[in-house]
Amino acid sequence: MVLPVVCMLLLLSSSAAYAQKTKPPSPSFSPTPAPAPAQDFVNLTDLLTVAGPFHTFLNYLQSTKVLETFQDQANKTEEGITIFVPKDSAFTALKKPSLSNLTANQLKSVILFHALPHYYALADFKNLSESGPIPTFAGGSYTLNFTDASGAVHLTSGWSDTKVSSSVRSTDPVAVYQVDKVLLPEAIFGTDIPPTPAPAPAPVPDTAPAADAPTADGGSSSPGSAPGKSSSYRIISWGIWGHLVLAVSGGLALIL
Repeated sequence: MVLPVVCMLLLLSSSAAYAQKTKPPSPSFSPTPAPAPAQDFVNLTDLLTVAGPFHTFLNYLQSTKVLETFQDQANKTEEGITIFVPKDSAFTALKKPSLSNLTANQLKSVILFHALPHYYALADFKNLSESGPIPTFAGGSYTLNFTDASGAVHLTSGWSDTKVSSSVRSTDPVAVYQVDKVLLPEAIFGTDIPPTPAPAPAPVPDTAPAADAPTADGGSSSPGSAPGKSSSYRIISWGIWGHLVLAVSGGLALIL
């Protein structure tokens, strides 16, 4: 009776020892990578307010609700955005055509026409100049043509021909470039481009004709009259008559 119990105890102890030796290793967990830092939020209102004289363009962005579209594109997409911002003086110089005659939808399209739905650094425009018309946020036939002349970026919209005069911001995902003219699309204003006004003629100097020089007898000489002509004529006439008198007198003396 004692022997089976001892055997049972030995079996249990050996099983426990074996279980401790074959205990599986504790699982190891690799550290979770830290999330990428979120991009800085770009506030276009603050940027345009501080950067330069862009109050007129900013007012149009707000009144047409285009600001929200540009803001979402700048901060919620991977494509980014490129905006061409006219100075306040560009809107002041815009006499004909006038934006005040446009409908609400047309005005919104004009403002959308000032942005591309992709971020472009200045160096990228050299390749864009070889790509033909580039679509803008206005879509459809609202396209821009770019040319790169010795590093200067020129934009042509059909009605407007201008260039990038300075870079307000050029950090991915938002690029803002200053332009000197308002971009007017052919899709709204047509192809009847007003001619460039001719330069004003040079002023003609106001010079009065020279006064006639006074003559010795108090009159004035004219270009057709030669001073001293009448006096010379009288001297020659008296000389001829003198010779005739002498000849007649000589002839009478010979006869007598």
